[in-house]
Amino acid sequence: MNPLIAPSILSADFANLKQDILMLNNSEADWIHVDVMDGVFVPNISFGFPVMAAVKNYALKPLDVHLMIVDPDRYLEDFKNAGANGITVHYEACTHLDRTIHKIKELECRAGVALNPHTPVGLLENVIEELDMVLIMSVNPGFGGQKFIENTYEKVRKLRAMANERNPDLLIEIDGGVSSHNSLALLKAGANVLVAGNAIFGAEDPIHAIAEMKRINPDIFKA
Repeated sequence: MNPLIAPSILSADFANLKQDILMLNNSEADWIHVDVMDGVFVPNISFGFPVMAAVKNYALKPLDVHLMIVDPDRYLEDFKNAGANGITVHYEACTHLDRTIHKIKELECRAGVALNPHTPVGLLENVIEELDMVLIMSVNPGFGGQKFIENTYEKVRKLRAMANERNPDLLIEIDGGVSSHNSLALLKAGANVLVAGNAIFGAEDPIHAIAEMKRINPDIFKA
């Protein structure tokens, strides 16, 4: 199975955001990844509802919204109304995670939970059957362009083993430092959604970079 590709507009040209969204519309990207940061949960601020609504006006791809914010429950409905098709919250930011997951599902959005690099996948044992997706952070959240953390592969393998037993359709998304150098290994470990920022928007030909990533098929490389 070829992966789902979700280019992160955190790496787009904010002065030319409309053109970058139109470019993604014409590419083989599956989703558009929207990183929302509040300057509290992570040491950076990105964008909120006005930018989301502007992106939605032009986007023909589903919006994959990743909330790196404290107390995300307060804003779930607002992000749905701003155009989110999927909403991912951080395990570390949710006091009542089960309730948050069910609220996202009630909004008819794909429900995801993100894990920071230091957070073990075993902590999702009691909710994994309720999830549509788990996002594994392969860098410390808050900034683009960071170096990929090698322990990510083992986390993905553990999560995929858990999912195979209890939620075989679980999507496993990787966010941070994803490139042509590690995409195949991530897919072989069990991931099936790749978020890429600099690897796409920093490429000479972003549409070609997306197409190349989209065509990676780990089944071809199995022994």
